[in-house]
Amino acid sequence: MSPYVFFDEFGPVTVDPQQKPLRVDAHPHAGIIPTTYFLSGNGHHRDSLNYDLQIGKGDFMMFTSGRGAIHMEETGQRLYDDGGIYHGFQIWLNMPAKYKTIDPDTKVFRPENMAELHEKDYSARVVLGELFGAQSKVQPLFPTFYFHINLKAGCKLSIPTDPQHNAFIYVIKGKIETEGRKQINENQVVLYKRGESLVNIFSEGDSELLMLGGQPHNEPVYAYGPFVMNTEQEIIKCINDYQTGKMGNPQLVDAKK
Repeated sequence: MSPYVFFDEFGPVTVDPQQKPLRVDAHPHAGIIPTTYFLSGNGHHRDSLNYDLQIGKGDFMMFTSGRGAIHMEETGQRLYDDGGIYHGFQIWLNMPAKYKTIDPDTKVFRPENMAELHEKDYSARVVLGELFGAQSKVQPLFPTFYFHINLKAGCKLSIPTDPQHNAFIYVIKGKIETEGRKQINENQVVLYKRGESLVNIFSEGDSELLMLGGQPHNEPVYAYGPFVMNTEQEIIKCINDYQTGKMGNPQLVDAKK
């Protein structure tokens, strides 16, 4: 299994401060690391670990849920006040079994913690991992990479990958060609099987994409809503822990509306 078990693009949405902002009330997670990355706008995260954070353009948040924690998510204060464009991604990283019962934690990494490449025909932000010698300072618990790449018209790019890793590309804007001249359009995903050492892409026009992947855990996966574990018994324990308050109190997390 790839570390990635859930992929969600939110936006682009224009937020009007005169209207009710976007909000997801307090809910639990366990066994995964929900990550959030903003292209524009900002968000507000509050959790049962006493973190209360504003996350903005270029920021990367890792909510390491481990044995279980609760958080809420909504549009950030700047959008509450002034409105604007809200656009980003939430991607869950499935934790290996040995990390699924660790204490939960929340960290936000600003752009200065990530590496950037600026070349003639492309630019890239290395959120996680390493690309062409540029290494992110963000250290995940297990081998994972996360690249945000902008290609100029006519760009051909060969991206090295570990042949033992899974990988996928999501096209945010424009379109690209992959091996065999297969066209991948905006909002489409292309998956790469293990065994590839280079991912070759071409962009006829300007395009923007995410490329992600990592080392497979090769472990069974049991998922129930926000809980991703290795056995049915672990899922039942997560449900019991949430219902008995061991993950925190959702009413307290939601208290400041």
